[in-house]
Order: sequence, then C-alpha cells, then structure tokens
Amino acid sequence: MAENGRKLPGQSTMKISVLWLLVVVPMAGNALYSQSGIPGSAASSQDGKTIAAPVAAISPKSADLSREFEVATVKLSNPATPGRQFMAKGHEFITINTTLNDLITYAYGLNARQIVGAPPWVGSEKYDLDGKSSEGSQPTDAEWKTMIQRLLVDRFQFSYHHESRELPVYVLTLGKNGPKLKRSEADPGSLPGIGFRGFGNMPVSNATMADFAAMMQGSVLDRPMIDRTGLKGRYDFVLRWTPDDSQFIGMRPPGGATALAIRPDDPPSLFTAVQEQLGLKLDSTKAPVDVLVIDRVEKPSAN
Repeated sequence: MAENGRKLPGQSTMKISVLWLLVVVPMAGNALYSQSGIPGSAASSQDGKTIAAPVAAISPKSADLSREFEVATVKLSNPATPGRQFMAKGHEFITINTTLNDLITYAYGLNARQIVGAPPWVGSEKYDLDGKSSEGSQPTDAEWKTMIQRLLVDRFQFSYHHESRELPVYVLTLGKNGPKLKRSEADPGSLPGIGFRGFGNMPVSNATMADFAAMMQGSVLDRPMIDRTGLKGRYDFVLRWTPDDSQFIGMRPPGGATALAIRPDDPPSLFTAVQEQLGLKLDSTKAPVDVLVIDRVEKPSAN
C-alpha cells in the first residue's frame, strides 16, 4: 500500500529525468522524476484525509486503459504547501499538491485552456497521489499517463468527449538558419529529462520536440503549444530566458511573480531565447485545436 505521511528529505543533489514538468530537486537516496512550482522548495507529503482506490468499470468513452496502478491512494493536500510535485521512482508515481486539472493536463498532454466544462474545484482542490505499478516494472512515460487516465475514471468518475475549437496558440517551427540542437547520446528508450533550476532556466536531455512542447504548454505557457518543427530526434539543450507575467502562472506562490526587475545582464525574452539558443521560432497565432469537454467528474469519496 502507499504510505501516508511519507517525507522526502532534501539532502544530496541528484540528476533527475522527467515525465512531464520537472525540476532537479535536492533528494537523498533515490533519483526521482520531479517538478516543483517553487524552485528549491522541499517536497514532503502531508497528513490529511486519505481517499480509497476502488477498481471501477472503464467508461466506454475512455481510451484503452489496460494499464493501471496495482495500488493507489489519493489524499487531500496540506493547503499551506507551496508549488507542486510530479515524481516517478522505479515502479512508484507520486504527486504532491496537484489539482485534478494538473492530473488531466499531464495524463492527456493538454494545456489548461483545452479543458472545458470543469467545475471550479477541479482547478482549486489539491491532492497528493501515491500509485504503484507491479513490482519490478519500470513504466514508460506513455504507460504512466495511461495509468493516470485509468485512475481518473476509477476515482473521479471522469468522462469526457472531444471537440475542435479555435484557440490562441503558440506554434514552434524551424528558424531561418536551422536548429542549433545537440542530438542526445542517451538511450532513446529511456525517459526524457526536462527541468527547471528557477523560473526561466530549463535544462533538457533526451527529449523530443513533442516532449518540449508538452512541458512548455503544461507548465510555462498560458496557451497550447503546437510543434511544427518536423524534428524527430531526441536532443540535449539548456534554455535560459526572462519570463513575463503570462508564464508559470500555475507554478507561482499565491500572489507571486516569476521575476524581479529586469537587469542589463538578464537573459532575453522567451521568443528571442528560443530563436537565438535553439534555432527555432515561436509564433503566437490562432488555430483549431482538440479540446476535452468534461461530461462528468466527481470528488472522490473517503474510504
């Protein structure tokens, strides 16, 4: 069973690979895939209400959800906890201080604007999730997402349908002189590494452009990001920029800003940084995108 009251100590620093929106955080003993809303914040699960994980029938509107957690617990987060965490450690997947909206955007690779019809609590009530796959397994990113989708159906009675709507988007394309990206030498079958060392400082390893776009639209940007680079490889790079007030909205502390006053030696804006450092181009436009319209969702009941 998942353990309540788990504490994740912050001692030695380790390099971390990612699942979705991740950050390199101080950890002791184990390497985790992790993402935190507040760079440098310590991660610890909190005491709170534990919610049971019964197995329910798959919604006919859901995708193939044959992979599922062998056991999973969901409990209400401590409301005083800042930031948020997504972590994968071996066959265990943990989130801390995450809304149902966060889980949906991760599981389905969406921006928050692509979720339609959600009641207010979906974006405000926060949970800690601790799920385990079968012993000895190491799920891929796609398999973790499938297991989260199954959990949403089982625990939150989640069902939806797709629609196409025109929304403001960012489109990523090749720059005039071509990409400035280093091909990764890591095992292409291993998980990508995407993290934050503070707002606007993002190391990336073994990641596709789809991985990069998913992280940007899920964590940084206020709208969906569409990859039209045509690049199929995996790459290593570091992107440094000075965020504006439209970025990292979901990762700031209440009332917090992403950056201080601009200084002469600060990195450029995101648009300039993408062009100068990656050889790519990021344009703002409108385009038809797939949206997920919620038909049913319920708060999970206590055990």
